[in-house]
Amino acid sequence: MDRHEDASRLQRTRKIQELNDRLRKTGIGGRIVLTRAVAAMGAPELTDLLRMVREFDTFTSSNDPWGEHDFGEVVIDGERYFWKIDAYDLNLEYGSPDAADEGVTCRVITIMTAMDL
Repeated sequence: MDRHEDASRLQRTRKIQELNDRLRKTGIGGRIVLTRAVAAMGAPELTDLLRMVREFDTFTSSNDPWGEHDFGEVVIDGERYFWKIDAYDLNLEYGSPDAADEGVTCRVITIMTAMDL
């Protein structure tokens, strides 16, 4: 692989990362899905969980091997919660043909309990 391909791949990864972070931090640029267990949480607990997901910045090679900021775990009072961002086509039927292109991608962040996995 030459330098041009490496630079192009890095640019694409950074764009995906930027779009994923925007959805996670602001709710803009996609859809937010809560599993049934998360949706049933009390308002204060849910508010704390959503804040922690927004503020998450502990990306490592273990939880973010592709550098796209598409997965994370937060712990509240000893309970583990996960969030995952998936990139679909605009009809939400298949994977996106290009996750770096907002024009052909609908991002979905799912927030779940460890038991939902």
